[in-house]
Amino acid sequence: MVQRNRNLLTQANQQLQQFAQVVNGDKAVRPVRKGESLRVGVDLGTSSIVMVVLDQDDQVIYGNFEYDHAVRDGLVVNFMDSVRILSRLKEQTESILGVPLTTACGAIPPGTGAGSAKIVANVIESAGFICRKVVDEPTAAAQFLRVKSGTVVDIGGGTTGVSVFKNKKLIQVSDEATGGFHMSLVVAGHNGWDMDTAEQAKRDPAKEDDVFALIRPVVEKMATITSDVTAGSPQEPVIVVGGAINFKDFIDTFSKALGTPAYKPDFPQFVTPIGIAMYDHDT
Repeated sequence: MVQRNRNLLTQANQQLQQFAQVVNGDKAVRPVRKGESLRVGVDLGTSSIVMVVLDQDDQVIYGNFEYDHAVRDGLVVNFMDSVRILSRLKEQTESILGVPLTTACGAIPPGTGAGSAKIVANVIESAGFICRKVVDEPTAAAQFLRVKSGTVVDIGGGTTGVSVFKNKKLIQVSDEATGGFHMSLVVAGHNGWDMDTAEQAKRDPAKEDDVFALIRPVVEKMATITSDVTAGSPQEPVIVVGGAINFKDFIDTFSKALGTPAYKPDFPQFVTPIGIAMYDHDT
Protein backbone atom coordinates (compact mmCIF):
# COMPACT_ATOMS: atom_id res chain seq x y z
CA MET A 1 0.00 0.00 0.00
CA VAL A 2 2.72 2.47 1.01
CA GLN A 3 4.79 1.79 -2.12
CA ARG A 4 1.71 2.08 -4.35
CA ASN A 5 0.86 5.45 -2.84
CA ARG A 6 4.40 6.68 -3.36
CA ASN A 7 4.32 5.48 -6.96
CA LEU A 8 1.18 7.57 -7.46
CA LEU A 9 3.33 10.67 -7.06
CA THR A 10 6.12 9.64 -9.44
CA GLN A 11 4.63 11.15 -12.59
CA ALA A 12 3.52 14.27 -10.74
CA ASN A 13 6.97 14.74 -9.24
CA GLN A 14 8.63 14.57 -12.64
CA GLN A 15 6.41 17.39 -13.88
CA LEU A 16 6.84 19.42 -10.69
CA GLN A 17 10.63 19.17 -10.94
CA GLN A 18 10.45 20.32 -14.56
CA PHE A 19 8.29 23.27 -13.56
CA ALA A 20 10.67 24.22 -10.74
CA GLN A 21 13.53 24.39 -13.25
CA VAL A 22 11.82 27.03 -15.40
CA VAL A 23 9.72 28.99 -12.90
CA ASN A 24 10.67 32.69 -12.95
CA GLY A 25 13.47 31.91 -15.41
CA ASP A 26 14.19 33.46 -18.79
CA LYS A 27 13.47 30.34 -20.85
CA ALA A 28 10.51 28.01 -21.33
CA VAL A 29 10.68 24.21 -21.34
CA ARG A 30 10.42 24.40 -25.14
CA PRO A 31 9.41 26.92 -27.81
CA VAL A 32 5.70 27.35 -28.46
CA ARG A 33 4.65 25.94 -31.81
CA LYS A 34 2.75 28.11 -34.28
CA GLY A 35 -1.00 27.96 -33.64
CA GLU A 36 -0.53 25.84 -30.51
CA SER A 37 -3.27 25.96 -27.89
CA LEU A 38 -2.01 26.87 -24.41
CA ARG A 39 -3.63 26.47 -20.99
CA VAL A 40 -3.11 28.95 -18.16
CA GLY A 41 -3.73 28.53 -14.45
CA VAL A 42 -3.74 31.37 -11.91
CA ASP A 43 -3.45 30.69 -8.18
CA LEU A 44 -4.17 33.80 -6.12
CA GLY A 45 -2.60 32.74 -2.84
CA THR A 46 -2.20 34.43 0.52
CA SER A 47 1.60 34.68 0.21
CA SER A 48 2.07 34.58 -3.58
CA ILE A 49 0.36 34.69 -6.96
CA VAL A 50 1.43 31.82 -9.22
CA MET A 51 0.79 31.52 -12.97
CA VAL A 52 1.31 28.29 -14.92
CA VAL A 53 1.28 27.66 -18.68
CA LEU A 54 0.66 24.15 -20.03
CA ASP A 55 0.36 22.80 -23.56
CA GLN A 56 -2.78 21.05 -24.81
CA ASP A 57 -1.45 17.76 -23.44
CA ASP A 58 -1.13 19.28 -19.94
CA GLN A 59 2.66 19.36 -20.08
CA VAL A 60 4.50 22.27 -18.46
CA ILE A 61 5.67 25.06 -20.76
CA TYR A 62 6.46 27.87 -18.30
CA GLY A 63 5.45 29.51 -15.05
CA ASN A 64 6.22 32.37 -12.71
CA PHE A 65 5.17 33.79 -9.36
CA GLU A 66 5.45 36.86 -7.21
CA TYR A 67 5.09 37.19 -3.45
CA ASP A 68 2.11 39.28 -2.38
CA HIS A 69 -0.24 40.19 0.46
CA ALA A 70 -3.30 40.80 -1.71
CA VAL A 71 -5.17 37.71 -0.51
CA ARG A 72 -6.04 36.67 3.05
CA ASP A 73 -7.65 33.42 4.21
CA GLY A 74 -8.21 32.54 0.56
CA LEU A 75 -10.11 35.74 -0.24
CA VAL A 76 -8.95 38.69 -2.33
CA VAL A 77 -8.55 41.69 -0.02
CA ASN A 78 -6.62 43.98 -2.37
CA PHE A 79 -8.11 43.78 -5.85
CA MET A 80 -5.82 46.28 -7.56
CA ASP A 81 -2.59 44.76 -6.19
CA SER A 82 -3.74 41.34 -7.42
CA VAL A 83 -4.46 42.74 -10.88
CA ARG A 84 -1.12 44.55 -11.06
CA ILE A 85 0.87 41.48 -10.03
CA LEU A 86 -0.98 39.16 -12.40
CA SER A 87 -0.62 41.67 -15.26
CA ARG A 88 3.16 41.70 -14.70
CA LEU A 89 3.31 37.91 -14.66
CA LYS A 90 1.28 37.76 -17.88
CA GLU A 91 3.48 40.35 -19.62
CA GLN A 92 6.68 38.57 -18.55
CA THR A 93 5.39 35.21 -19.72
CA GLU A 94 4.19 36.52 -23.09
CA SER A 95 7.60 38.09 -23.65
CA ILE A 96 9.39 34.80 -22.95
CA LEU A 97 6.96 32.63 -24.94
CA GLY A 98 6.59 35.10 -27.80
CA VAL A 99 2.81 34.59 -28.00
CA PRO A 100 -0.22 36.26 -26.40
CA LEU A 101 -2.08 34.46 -23.63
CA THR A 102 -5.83 34.87 -23.97
CA THR A 103 -7.59 32.52 -21.53
CA ALA A 104 -7.01 31.35 -17.97
CA CYS A 105 -8.66 29.56 -15.05
CA GLY A 106 -8.58 30.40 -11.36
CA ALA A 107 -9.43 28.74 -8.07
CA ILE A 108 -10.89 29.44 -4.64
CA PRO A 109 -10.89 27.62 -1.31
CA PRO A 110 -13.86 25.23 -1.12
CA GLY A 111 -17.03 26.61 0.34
CA THR A 112 -16.14 30.29 -0.05
CA GLY A 113 -19.05 30.88 -2.41
CA ALA A 114 -20.00 32.38 -5.74
CA GLY A 115 -19.00 35.86 -4.62
CA SER A 116 -15.40 34.80 -4.06
CA ALA A 117 -15.34 33.01 -7.41
CA LYS A 118 -16.63 36.15 -9.11
CA ILE A 119 -13.88 38.29 -7.57
CA VAL A 120 -11.18 35.83 -8.71
CA ALA A 121 -12.66 35.83 -12.21
CA ASN A 122 -12.70 39.65 -12.19
CA VAL A 123 -9.01 39.78 -11.21
CA ILE A 124 -8.11 37.39 -14.02
CA GLU A 125 -10.15 39.30 -16.60
CA SER A 126 -8.87 42.69 -15.41
CA ALA A 127 -5.35 41.40 -16.10
CA GLY A 128 -6.30 40.78 -19.73
CA PHE A 129 -7.49 37.17 -19.79
CA ILE A 130 -10.81 35.56 -20.56
CA CYS A 131 -11.60 33.55 -17.41
CA ARG A 132 -12.95 30.17 -18.46
CA LYS A 133 -13.57 28.64 -15.06
CA VAL A 134 -12.99 28.98 -11.32
CA VAL A 135 -12.60 25.66 -9.46
CA ASP A 136 -11.95 24.81 -5.83
CA GLU A 137 -8.30 24.42 -4.91
CA PRO A 138 -8.11 20.84 -3.56
CA THR A 139 -10.09 19.58 -6.57
CA ALA A 140 -7.58 21.29 -8.88
CA ALA A 141 -4.77 19.60 -6.97
CA ALA A 142 -6.48 16.23 -7.32
CA GLN A 143 -6.85 16.80 -11.07
CA PHE A 144 -3.10 17.22 -11.45
CA LEU A 145 -2.29 14.33 -9.10
CA ARG A 146 -4.77 12.08 -10.96
CA VAL A 147 -6.38 11.02 -7.71
CA LYS A 148 -9.34 8.70 -8.32
CA SER A 149 -9.94 7.80 -4.70
CA GLY A 150 -8.24 9.56 -1.81
CA THR A 151 -8.07 12.68 0.33
CA VAL A 152 -6.34 15.82 -0.93
CA VAL A 153 -5.44 18.42 1.70
CA ASP A 154 -4.47 21.80 0.26
CA ILE A 155 -2.73 23.92 2.90
CA GLY A 156 -2.14 27.40 1.62
CA GLY A 157 -1.29 30.69 3.20
CA GLY A 158 -4.72 31.21 4.70
CA THR A 159 -6.70 27.98 4.72
CA THR A 160 -6.71 24.20 5.01
CA GLY A 161 -8.92 22.78 2.25
CA VAL A 162 -9.93 19.12 2.27
CA SER A 163 -11.45 17.25 -0.68
CA VAL A 164 -12.39 13.57 -0.51
CA PHE A 165 -12.72 11.52 -3.70
CA LYS A 166 -14.10 8.05 -4.30
CA ASN A 167 -14.20 6.36 -7.70
CA LYS A 168 -13.39 9.67 -9.45
CA LYS A 169 -16.25 11.46 -7.69
CA LEU A 170 -15.92 14.31 -5.20
CA ILE A 171 -17.89 13.16 -2.18
CA GLN A 172 -16.87 15.71 0.44
CA VAL A 173 -15.23 19.13 0.52
CA SER A 174 -14.48 21.55 3.34
CA ASP A 175 -12.25 24.49 4.20
CA GLU A 176 -11.02 26.01 7.46
CA ALA A 177 -9.14 29.25 8.08
CA THR A 178 -5.85 27.74 9.27
CA GLY A 179 -2.76 28.01 7.07
CA GLY A 180 0.67 29.50 6.67
CA PHE A 181 -0.55 32.92 7.81
CA HIS A 182 -1.48 31.42 11.16
CA MET A 183 1.96 29.81 11.44
CA SER A 184 3.46 33.27 10.93
CA LEU A 185 1.20 34.71 13.61
CA VAL A 186 2.56 32.19 16.12
CA VAL A 187 6.19 32.88 15.14
CA ALA A 188 5.66 36.65 15.22
CA GLY A 189 3.87 36.56 18.57
CA HIS A 190 6.47 34.36 20.25
CA ASN A 191 9.41 36.49 19.09
CA GLY A 192 7.79 39.92 19.18
CA TRP A 193 8.32 40.31 15.42
CA ASP A 194 6.23 41.88 12.70
CA MET A 195 4.62 39.53 10.17
CA ASP A 196 7.15 40.18 7.40
CA THR A 197 10.03 39.19 9.69
CA ALA A 198 8.16 36.05 10.71
CA GLU A 199 7.53 35.16 7.05
CA GLN A 200 11.23 35.51 6.26
CA ALA A 201 12.12 33.32 9.23
CA LYS A 202 9.75 30.62 7.97
CA ARG A 203 11.62 30.55 4.64
CA ASP A 204 15.10 30.46 6.21
CA PRO A 205 16.47 26.88 6.29
CA ALA A 206 18.86 27.85 9.08
CA LYS A 207 15.89 28.69 11.34
CA GLU A 208 13.65 25.78 10.34
CA ASP A 209 14.08 23.69 13.49
CA ASP A 210 13.33 26.62 15.80
CA VAL A 211 10.37 27.77 13.70
CA PHE A 212 8.86 24.30 13.44
CA ALA A 213 9.05 23.80 17.20
CA LEU A 214 6.76 26.83 17.50
CA ILE A 215 4.32 25.93 14.72
CA ARG A 216 3.99 22.21 15.49
CA PRO A 217 0.61 22.77 17.23
CA VAL A 218 -0.67 24.55 14.11
CA VAL A 219 0.34 21.55 11.98
CA GLU A 220 -1.42 19.24 14.41
CA LYS A 221 -4.53 21.41 14.17
CA MET A 222 -4.42 21.05 10.36
CA ALA A 223 -4.41 17.28 10.83
CA THR A 224 -7.32 17.57 13.27
CA ILE A 225 -9.27 19.58 10.69
CA THR A 226 -8.67 16.80 8.17
CA SER A 227 -9.73 14.14 10.66
CA ASP A 228 -12.90 16.03 11.59
CA VAL A 229 -13.90 16.47 7.93
CA THR A 230 -13.41 12.76 7.27
CA ALA A 231 -14.94 11.60 10.58
CA GLY A 232 -11.62 10.15 11.69
CA SER A 233 -11.31 7.80 8.72
CA PRO A 234 -9.84 9.62 5.70
CA GLN A 235 -10.05 8.02 2.29
CA GLU A 236 -6.53 6.86 1.43
CA PRO A 237 -4.12 7.92 0.14
CA VAL A 238 -3.92 11.24 1.95
CA ILE A 239 -1.88 13.69 -0.13
CA VAL A 240 -0.96 17.08 1.31
CA VAL A 241 -0.06 20.00 -0.96
CA GLY A 242 0.46 23.75 -0.68
CA GLY A 243 3.21 26.22 0.03
CA ALA A 244 2.77 26.10 3.80
CA ILE A 245 4.05 22.52 4.14
CA ASN A 246 7.68 22.99 3.08
CA PHE A 247 9.16 21.85 6.38
CA LYS A 248 11.10 18.60 6.65
CA ASP A 249 9.12 17.47 9.72
CA PHE A 250 5.71 18.55 8.45
CA ILE A 251 4.50 15.24 6.98
CA ASP A 252 5.66 13.10 9.93
CA THR A 253 3.95 15.45 12.39
CA PHE A 254 0.80 15.68 10.29
CA SER A 255 0.62 11.89 9.81
CA LYS A 256 1.04 11.15 13.51
CA ALA A 257 -1.67 13.63 14.47
CA LEU A 258 -3.99 12.29 11.75
CA GLY A 259 -3.32 8.65 12.59
CA THR A 260 -2.99 7.85 8.87
CA PRO A 261 0.11 8.06 6.63
CA ALA A 262 0.18 11.20 4.52
CA TYR A 263 2.30 11.95 1.45
CA LYS A 264 3.82 15.13 0.04
CA PRO A 265 4.74 15.73 -3.61
CA ASP A 266 7.94 17.52 -4.56
CA PHE A 267 7.46 21.31 -4.73
CA PRO A 268 3.96 21.07 -3.20
CA GLN A 269 3.35 24.80 -3.70
CA PHE A 270 3.05 24.25 -7.46
CA VAL A 271 0.59 21.33 -7.45
CA THR A 272 -2.61 23.39 -7.30
CA PRO A 273 -1.59 25.99 -9.93
CA ILE A 274 -0.77 23.25 -12.43
CA GLY A 275 -4.08 21.56 -11.68
CA ILE A 276 -5.92 24.85 -12.22
CA ALA A 277 -4.35 25.23 -15.66
CA MET A 278 -5.62 21.77 -16.67
CA TYR A 279 -9.18 23.18 -16.66
CA ASP A 280 -8.37 25.88 -19.24
CA HIS A 281 -9.86 24.27 -22.34
CA ASP A 282 -13.09 24.22 -24.33
CA THR A 283 -15.79 22.07 -22.74
